[in-house]
Amino acid sequence: MTRLASASAALAHQRAWFRDLQQAAADGQDFALVNADAPQEILRAMDIPYVVNQWWASIVTAKQAAAQSLEGVAELGYPDDSRQYDVLALGSRSLEADRAPWGGLPKPRFVIAELSGDATGKVFEAWTDDPAIEFFAYERTVAIPPEGPWWDLVPHEWDRVFGRERIELMAEENRLLIEWLEERTGRRFEPARLEQVMDLINEQEELNRQTRDLIAAARPTPVRVSDTIPAVMIPQWHRGSEWARDAARELRDEVAALIADGSTVAQDERLRLMWVGRGLWGDTSLYRRFEEEHGAVFVWSMYLAIAADGYIRYGSDPIETLAARFVGITDLLYAPPLAPQWYVKEAKGHGVDGVVHLVADDVPGASFITLALQEAGIPVLEIRASNADPRTLDPGAIEAMMADFIGGLG
Repeated sequence: MTRLASASAALAHQRAWFRDLQQAAADGQDFALVNADAPQEILRAMDIPYVVNQWWASIVTAKQAAAQSLEGVAELGYPDDSRQYDVLALGSRSLEADRAPWGGLPKPRFVIAELSGDATGKVFEAWTDDPAIEFFAYERTVAIPPEGPWWDLVPHEWDRVFGRERIELMAEENRLLIEWLEERTGRRFEPARLEQVMDLINEQEELNRQTRDLIAAARPTPVRVSDTIPAVMIPQWHRGSEWARDAARELRDEVAALIADGSTVAQDERLRLMWVGRGLWGDTSLYRRFEEEHGAVFVWSMYLAIAADGYIRYGSDPIETLAARFVGITDLLYAPPLAPQWYVKEAKGHGVDGVVHLVADDVPGASFITLALQEAGIPVLEIRASNADPRTLDPGAIEAMMADFIGGLG
């Protein structure tokens, strides 16, 4: 089975976009490095180019440059065994030009992140060892128990999931970021432009929801997660653009066509698996190696699922609505009880026979997720390693563990 056309198109678009960004940076245009948990939509609305920290970390890892980048972190005098996924971009500054993935990340003018852990602020403050780089930090607030299934509530009734006080705080921080950027760039923020961005994102995520539901219902599965991940996540990093909305439609239409044609990933699908945790960017072929021998197919990753359930927001005030999108995005993925309930819902909806759970030491709430899945009667294999630190990964051992786990499911 060949790669999805929508995945290939997304990858080609990203390469062309990054070349343009490198040229713009070389010409003196400001751009931002922004963590995935901080609102990128404000930058989109103000036409300020940005790179998402986790996307760049995935490129560094996929190009086998993570170990050397972590060495660069240590050479700066910082810990290289903490928050590796967050810190890879910082460490990649030390790479020689011929070793740097995609020609290397240009120097950002701004870094933006939420203080989601004790070390996160220090990671991003470290960028300011260059006086030309400034850091804007969002505060981290505490999750509250939802008043029902959050995936049904968040599009319209976000207060019941996140709480009014949390949303108001982040909305005010959004306004502070806008003022901060206006002062430094000379650009003017236009609320109507943010409204357009938010509308396009809702269209994009509604299409992703349709794609998720198509894959959940399909028997056998028509697509690999190693294809859906780039086909979903590259447009996610361009949320609010017409290209991203159209890319989501192309993926939906391609998946629907494959289902209609009876396409299948494995000729003899016997087991359906769920991959919980971050992508294993350094070895995405792992998702495919059990298809022929075991008839085991990974049908789920968090990337399409969180796009489907976690990002849709409707509201009259775009700044507040944007706050409602981001104030609890990491809670939905990691914090109990929100995350465990969601993973169980998704596992049942996709009819999985087992879960492989990649647990990194900087991921909160992992044990609650595993426990909830097991209590729902779903077997779980935990792999304790960092997807961004090859020193914590033993590919042979992981493959053997997965082979034993899958063999036990059959």
